[in-house]
Amino acid sequence: MKKIIIAAGLLVLSVWAYAQDDAQKAAADAAAALVGTPKEETPAAKPKYWNATSVFDLGMNQTSLTNWAAGGFNNVTLSAGVDAKADYAKDLMSWNNRLQLQYGFIWSQDKLNVLQKSNDRIYLESKLAYKTGKDSKWNYTASYDFRSQFSDTWGKYVEKEPESGIWEATNLKSSFIAPAYNNIALGMEWKPNEWFDVNISPLTGSLTICTVPELRKGYGMPLVEGTEDVYRNMLFQFGASVKANAKFALNDVFTYETQLVLFTDYLNHPFMQNRVNWDNKINWQIAKFFKIGFSTWLIYDPIVVIDEVVSKVQFKDFLSFNFTYTLGEKK
Repeated sequence: MKKIIIAAGLLVLSVWAYAQDDAQKAAADAAAALVGTPKEETPAAKPKYWNATSVFDLGMNQTSLTNWAAGGFNNVTLSAGVDAKADYAKDLMSWNNRLQLQYGFIWSQDKLNVLQKSNDRIYLESKLAYKTGKDSKWNYTASYDFRSQFSDTWGKYVEKEPESGIWEATNLKSSFIAPAYNNIALGMEWKPNEWFDVNISPLTGSLTICTVPELRKGYGMPLVEGTEDVYRNMLFQFGASVKANAKFALNDVFTYETQLVLFTDYLNHPFMQNRVNWDNKINWQIAKFFKIGFSTWLIYDPIVVIDEVVSKVQFKDFLSFNFTYTLGEKK
């Protein structure tokens, strides 16, 4: 009986030892297989060729007077603006697009039936560039820009009858596509860094359009042949242009941006009578959704007549406190 028990015990021990060996072998095989299996790689992110942003601004000022001995009128000033960018970059090619829209008006109680414009601007830029080399700071460029305004601008407001409160706008200064400036340029761009570039275009075609007949003379439109007081609605100029851009930022709070554009007409006093556009924009982001903005525009056009005088410097500045909202990634 003892022999049987001993034999049975030995059988159990041998089975347990064999099972342990199989378990250890299975674990070793599993570990070896796990080590030998290549690690699963994270799929590479798709390249991003487009970068787009849109900044929306809305500003309002309101003055209300009640029994105010010093006098004055209730008034409301409203302004709105959009600055949208869409940029594409792949390998040596890039395509930059920017649209700036601004509009503002003033309503005053003393002129109940009219809105007086305080700001009005349409400015579109598009530039296609191709690098001369991978690490080069020079690009071949083809660019287009368009400038105009949305609505009529009047120089004077005349009261129809004394103390009637009904005012009539007179002396039209500008209108939609009156004028409108179109420029197509071929040239080269020097871009030493991200915040500064100069585009030199020895081949630039400039087309000025004026759709309002009474404004054509003042904006230098040519006379129709055989007439003395009928002016064409378009003026074509061929020449050279230089466009310089610079932008400085301080901790995303204070930014300064400037653009200088020079154009000379090969067909009419080249390098002697030059058109100048100089824009400046300063923004101070005082809170997440609020900023103070100050913009200036300087224009000199040798063929534009202002108050019966040719070749006057035009200057405008605009100070605003705005609610601002940005869509897209800041760049």
